[in-house]
Order: sequence, then structure tokens, then C-alpha cells
Amino acid sequence: MKLQAGQTAVITGAASGFGLEFSLQAAQRGLNVVMSDVQADALEAAVQRVRQTGATVLGCHGDIAQSAVVQTLLERTLEQFGTPHLLFNNAGVAHGGLIWEHTERDWDWVLGVNLRGVAHGIRLFTPHMIKAAQAHAGYEGHIVNTASMAGLVCAPNMGVYNVTKHAVVALTETLQQDLCLVTDQVRASVLCPYFVPTGISHSHRNRPPELRSQGKPTPSQLIAQAMSEKAVSSGKVSAADVAAATFAAIEAQQFYIYSHPNALAPVQTRMEDVLMSRNPSDPFKDRPEIGQRLRAALRGDTPA
Repeated sequence: MKLQAGQTAVITGAASGFGLEFSLQAAQRGLNVVMSDVQADALEAAVQRVRQTGATVLGCHGDIAQSAVVQTLLERTLEQFGTPHLLFNNAGVAHGGLIWEHTERDWDWVLGVNLRGVAHGIRLFTPHMIKAAQAHAGYEGHIVNTASMAGLVCAPNMGVYNVTKHAVVALTETLQQDLCLVTDQVRASVLCPYFVPTGISHSHRNRPPELRSQGKPTPSQLIAQAMSEKAVSSGKVSAADVAAATFAAIEAQQFYIYSHPNALAPVQTRMEDVLMSRNPSDPFKDRPEIGQRLRAALRGDTPA
């Protein structure tokens, strides 16, 4: 896809992390920017920051887990800019712990944002992008869904998050195949970042009151939170780096986008397990000390 000034990009989860960098780099390319986020004050600050680049920016507050919020996002985009050229279904939240300890509210919250939010974006925006392609030979569109390396491997103690991110990978692969059946002008990519310093490890700050867990976090959930914060904060690849790689991938029509392409060995191992009907490999075989500490902590022997 050829990116050009005057095109429009719609970005969810736009107030921080990847979403803010997508917004800034879209603006720097001369695109109109539609920014959506659940956190109203952070969104307003982010909108003002992107406007300082000289871009035309529309801010839309709301929880994209709700279909009506995404419908409003679509309607406001069409009203101000017409059919967008880029859609970044980027908003996401993280929650860890042993998979049987996730409550119904945990599942509703994480599935709502990470999966249904992406599905709402695809369901509502894609028909307009296809219609624009049918009406104009020069129209090009691209949809980027943010998954994770957790969508390609199954790290322990991260159950509900893994499930949603695997679903986003499957959803995006199917979207790409389906688009190829009906048009040559709209394509898709899936972004699978590894540990990159963003605010995702603190996503509980935006958890709706009605979906907050009752009672205290379990030991496994506290361990997962601590490990996530440490891993994310120590990442050396920045959100800006990932955004730049994503725009390059859009222009190259590259489907899989990785923040750490040198960290794909566990993905290969998992694929070989599947093809060879092996039991899942030990995820800690290269760092056994981490696995030993985690097992000991979860069994109550020592702190993590």
C-alpha cells in the first residue's frame, strides 16, 4: 500500500504505547488521525500532542469492547473524513495467572477488549473499505490487528491473555484470506510484539467497575503481574520502533510483523511440536532457573 498525505488512519488504544506512536507517525506522514481510547484524560492529552504536528485529529472516547462505541467511532470517522485507509485495531489489556483461577469477570474483560474489540472493528469498518475499493480503482486500505508473541506461543501462567491473542492471530489470518477473495485493494497484517515498554502491564487501571474481580488477587496472578512488569519495563525495543516497522510492513504488504524477529525460536519449537505430535516443549528449557523459581513460587516453596 502506498501511504500518502490526506489519507485517514483510525487507531484504537491511541492514548499511549503503540497506539500513540501509530498516531504520531501517521500524523508525521500527513495523514488525518482518528484516535480512540477508554481513558478520557489520557486521550485528550494524546490528541493535543498529535495536533501539535499540524495534523487534523479527531478524538473518540469509549470502551471498544462495546459494539455501540465502535459504531460511533465509525460514524464520526465517516462524517469528518469519509472512509479511512488504515485501521489499527490496537487496544488491548493484560491479565495473568493460572488459567483455572480466572474469574468470569476476568474472561469478560479480557475477551471484550482483546478479541471482541478487534472483531467489532473488522465487522463495522471492513465493508466500508471494500465498498470504497469497488468505487475507486485508486483506493487502498490496510487493517492492522495488534496481537502478541503470546498469540504464537503459550507461555504458562498467562492463560486468558494467550487465548485472546491466539484468537486475534487466527482472526487476522482469516481476514487476510477473505479479503483476497473479494478485492486486491484492501489487505491485513497482524502485529506480534514481544516485550516492549508500554502501559499494558498497568491496564487494570482502566478496568470497568462492573468487571473488576471480587476479592484479592491469587498468588499466581500477583506473580504474573510482577513478572510482566519486569519484562515489559526492561524491553530495549521502543513503541516508536515498533510503529515504524509496522508502517514499513504496511507499505510492503507484509502480513506478520514482529518487534523481535530474532526471538522466534519458541514459535518454531511449538510448530514442530504440533507437526510431530509431540507433547508441548518445556518453555523454560533455555532458562531452567526461571522455570524452577516459578514452579517453587506457585507451589508455595519460595517467593518468585
